[in-house]
Order: sequence, then C-alpha cells, then structure tokens
Amino acid sequence: MTEAAVLFLRGCLALLALPIHLLWLLGVWEPFCKKIFFPFCLEKLSSIHEKKTKKHKQELFRNLPDFKGPSGELNLLEIGTGFGANFQFYPPGCKITCTDINPNFQQGLLKNMNKNQHVHYERFLVAAGEDLRQVPSGSVDAVICTLVLCSVRSVNGTLREVLRVLRPGGAFYFLEHVAADRSSWKYFWQQVYYPTWKLIFDGCCLTREIGKNLEQANFSELKLQHVSVTLPWTPIQPHVLGYAVK
Repeated sequence: MTEAAVLFLRGCLALLALPIHLLWLLGVWEPFCKKIFFPFCLEKLSSIHEKKTKKHKQELFRNLPDFKGPSGELNLLEIGTGFGANFQFYPPGCKITCTDINPNFQQGLLKNMNKNQHVHYERFLVAAGEDLRQVPSGSVDAVICTLVLCSVRSVNGTLREVLRVLRPGGAFYFLEHVAADRSSWKYFWQQVYYPTWKLIFDGCCLTREIGKNLEQANFSELKLQHVSVTLPWTPIQPHVLGYAVK
C-alpha cells in the first residue's frame, strides 16, 4: 500500500511539474537550471539554511586551526563552494582553494570573498567532487563539504578523492542533509518528492544515507552527529555533521 501510494503521489507531482519535464526532454531545462534557476534558488535557500545552521557551523569549524600543517599554515579545499557561505567561519590567515562543478556561481562567490578578507583565496577550480585531478595528492590540511554530497554522481568516489588530496592527519568536514528514518512519514514524503526534486534542483538526492558512506570510508577517525534542521516547505530536515580524520 505504501509503495503504491508513493508511486501515485509521484505521478501527481510529475503532472504538476510537467512543463519542466518537457523542457528537460527537449534539452532546454538543464542549461537553464545550471545557469539561472539553481543559482537563484540556492542563494535564497542558503540564506535561510545559514540562519538555521549558524550555531552548528560555528561549533563544527571551531577546531579547524588544530589541523594546520607542519609549516604552520592551514590550507583548505572546499568542494562545491557555491556562493561561499562558509567563508565567515574559517580562521584568519587560512588559504582556500574553491571548487564547484557549476561555474555560474563565481559572480556571487566574488561578493563573499570581498566580505571575508580574513581568508586568502588561492584559486577557483571548475571540478566535480569525484574528479579533483587538479589538486595534488596529500596537499591540503582540511577539506570542507556542505550540502554537496546530495548531488555528486558518486558519494564514495568523492570520499576517495577527499582521502587522496588530504595529507596524513588532515580532516574532512561535512554538513549534509540525509534520508530520514525509513519507518517515518518524513522518509515517505522524501520518496514522493525525490524524482521531481532531483530534476528541479540540479541532481539533489533526498534519500542518500551519507552517514553510512562516511562510516565505510577509510578514515582513521570519524566524529558524526545527527541533527534536525527545519526548512519551511522542504523535505530535507535530517542532517549529519562532523569531521573525519585521514
């Protein structure tokens, strides 16, 4: 009965979003989404999400200075930088390499760079999380990834790249929305929204159990916490946050 209800409601939602599905079939939606629609939505949603997660991020990034390299510098790599919402939480003097698969974020990114002069910006790379070949192995002290693993092609592939670019003893910081408990109504609605949500929001997957991916990766230490972040009219309330040490 539940599976049938999910399929029925998915169909109803697909009908409501029929114009978008048609544009996708015609090859029009994806470039429009990446260039205009998704950057616009991300900017609006990010402002709400930042208010809800500010205290979580302050606590999460508090020990970033502990992972300075042997030279005394802190070299950061951020995967899926977007508009640079995390810059305000980084310690003064750190060096950051920004990456994103979508080059259309760069204009908004520059605004946040100007607001956060305490951080030294190294470069911006157009790169997917699963392919960071432009970053040398063992070259960074910490990798940051927030609200990105939901949309990468491969979570495990991205984590392998994270481990490759981190120096021994370096850390991976994360804050990601995840699937709700499978027996809950929240998970039911995540299943309903999933296909249309993924199409509209540039590949964002609602039902990934990212905590399990992190537990199975080859980190020497994992600090993981489950938190609830309520965002109006969205099915992305459950989150995991923490850091893992190579």
